Amino acid sequence: MTSQPTTAVSPWWRQLNRGHWFVFAVASLAWLFDCLDQQLFILARNSAMVALSPPHTDPALLKAAGSNATAIFVAGWAVGGLIFGAVGDRIGRAKTLAMTVLLYSVFTGLSAFATSVPMFEFFRFLTGLGVGGVFGLSVALVADSLPDAARPHALGVLQALSAVGNVSAGLISILVGWLETFKIAPGSAWRWMFLIGALPAFLCVFIQIRLREPEKWVKARAAGKVSGVRFGSYAVLLGDVRWRSRALIGMLLCVSGVIGLWGIGFFSPELTKDVIGRMLKSEGIPPEKLAGYGTMWTGLSLICQNLGAFAGMMIFTKLASQYGRKPVFAVAFVCAMLSTIGVFRFFNARGDIFWMIPLMGFFQLSLFAGFAIYLPELFPVSLRSTGTSFCYNVGRFVAAAGPFFMGRLTTALAAGAVTPEAKLQAFRNAGCWMSGIFLLGLIALPFLPETKGRPLPEDSP
Repeated sequence: MTSQPTTAVSPWWRQLNRGHWFVFAVASLAWLFDCLDQQLFILARNSAMVALSPPHTDPALLKAAGSNATAIFVAGWAVGGLIFGAVGDRIGRAKTLAMTVLLYSVFTGLSAFATSVPMFEFFRFLTGLGVGGVFGLSVALVADSLPDAARPHALGVLQALSAVGNVSAGLISILVGWLETFKIAPGSAWRWMFLIGALPAFLCVFIQIRLREPEKWVKARAAGKVSGVRFGSYAVLLGDVRWRSRALIGMLLCVSGVIGLWGIGFFSPELTKDVIGRMLKSEGIPPEKLAGYGTMWTGLSLICQNLGAFAGMMIFTKLASQYGRKPVFAVAFVCAMLSTIGVFRFFNARGDIFWMIPLMGFFQLSLFAGFAIYLPELFPVSLRSTGTSFCYNVGRFVAAAGPFFMGRLTTALAAGAVTPEAKLQAFRNAGCWMSGIFLLGLIALPFLPETKGRPLPEDSP
């Protein structure tokens, strides 16, 4: 699929032919279902820890166990990103993408059958391997297949569509939580959620039959065999001065956003469940129905967070295309920090779900539209999937410490606390302190190039 010449005034979507649309749709669906899996884990995490831990385990220890499971999942994500990013540059984006979708789908389903916390963590690590490969492969596939003028817009929309997967997870949570109040066994909703998350495996068949490798990659791979350009090589990525600084500083940029989201922002469902749970108890809801209602409210909270996220990613895409990548990143990092502190400090009522949570989602997730647009613009075709995956996923080895540290900091701040209110306050304080991680993105920005309006980097032997 070759890029077609277009006029500057033509809307980006009019520049795409049927082949372009097919590639965009498949890549977007792969990433959408990937994000669906991530969000189902976030929503089911606390219930899974309760079900798989000994009875009457202290709530602070349950939060720490959830943090550990998240850290293990994110670590698997990092390993998978490293492996499959390089494989995608070497053997092709399309076939490698099919492998990753199948991997995360299968082990998401198996997570429903875990009978202990270690078994659950093992399945989540293997799920993470598949999840980690999808982002770099999807954005490299789109970047190499679509016309240059349409590329940043399409990549921003691809990332924005991930919010559809996230909202779908929230709807699934509400449905299963409702069923848990009268139809399915109390405490079993999390298993049903993981079973539903296994369905995207069917997408693999569709990908393998129809999706072709980008013509740009095919030609470059053939030329590289003649000229000696090495595809998917970490030795080249980190050994060549042209790409090393972009890889390392780009990684720091992503660390800031990933820890901010996975170490802090995606723990807001626990905050919602605690706050709403206290309200439900005060309203006389029967104890056997609390779990189901709690699942419904956390699902609603996640939907609101991702409605805000969709708007944030779309607006980031528009502003980055108009004003440049770096200035929009700078504003988004500052606003992400302030909105996250606001949620953990002031969230106290049902009504806050409908404005505070969407505002946090708007700014936190807008950064990820920037990653989708910006990262593939930093590397040549031989390293596009490798470099993008390196930045986005190697940082997850560091980011994996975020949920772990969040849990440990909460436990430390809760030391001596005996009331549920005091323990909840410790959780709030931990989230506020950790929000400072967004400042790391501001520190990294000056060391990276502005790529707006510039051609993609070229390979040279």
